[in-house]
Amino acid sequence: MDLHFFAARYNRVHQKTKEGSPMSGQTHNAVPLIDRENAILVMIDFQERLVPAMAEKERLLENALRLARFSRIIGMPVIVTEQQKLGSTLQELREALGNPEPISKVDFNCFGCDAFLEKMRMDRPQTLIVAGIEAHICVLQTALHGLSRFRVHVVGDAVSSRTLQNRDFALRRMEREGVTVTSTEMFIYELLKKAGTDEFREVLKIVK
Repeated sequence: MDLHFFAARYNRVHQKTKEGSPMSGQTHNAVPLIDRENAILVMIDFQERLVPAMAEKERLLENALRLARFSRIIGMPVIVTEQQKLGSTLQELREALGNPEPISKVDFNCFGCDAFLEKMRMDRPQTLIVAGIEAHICVLQTALHGLSRFRVHVVGDAVSSRTLQNRDFALRRMEREGVTVTSTEMFIYELLKKAGTDEFREVLKIVK
């Protein structure tokens, strides 16, 4: 593992900017929006044998497809993982993503997989956008590990578990530990930033 690379990345990502308040003369820490040029979408284990067992699976898949189509519209890099022996990524989702080569893993934590780490080194993201299953296992372990090196956003309506209780516990724990929990539409509009563009009109087709 290239610890020097990740240490430099951590320092850069977590450097805080300060912004003056014209009303009070005081300073406060600015909360940066996601920079699409430095973000990567991580789609964890949307597999044939897993998705059917998930709570609210229809909503889960609908939002995963929105994320996939949006990532292609704006050209955001994507990592797709598959837990070994649990089948392939759902065909509809693979096609929406442009049929990327999935990363096969045995670790619940994606950072335990050498191929995943290599993809991180190649793309050099500062922000991870995480969706997938199960929320309380692979998503949680990956998100918490990622906090030491990246900003981490988990798309709360594009993750699930076999039970809603486990999903909700996972989201609460991740948020408490410093993960930003967002929604599919919140994420999409945060990256769009404005209306009236060709890109905006194209994205409207997948969110309306």
